[in-house]
Amino acid sequence: MKQPNEMNTLSQVMEKLRQRGITNEITLSENNEMRSEEHNKTYNPEDLTIIKTYRFEGMSDPADNVVLYLIEDSDAKLGFILDAYGAYSNNKGTYFDDFLKQIVVQDRDEQELFNS
Repeated sequence: MKQPNEMNTLSQVMEKLRQRGITNEITLSENNEMRSEEHNKTYNPEDLTIIKTYRFEGMSDPADNVVLYLIEDSDAKLGFILDAYGAYSNNKGTYFDDFLKQIVVQDRDEQELFNS
């Protein structure tokens, strides 16, 4: 079985997602709603499953710390949530973190996701 190319940077993972047609970013709106503009849809935690988590840590700059959550929604559409973590997070307050903690996690194998 072919091994996937190693993906060590956020840009490598984002490019692989783009190649697979996964461009749906789910973001926290100003109204504290998790939204997909691409699908014009608002989500509750039970509508989403985290199928893979990628954590990137900047070697020299803590501002480079980011987590990418690969998400599958209840309609089997794939997307992602990006979050700089720690003091550099774009998501202020506890709503975002509380929302993420409620999403079911099914950590799938990278080969299952990227080799087909």
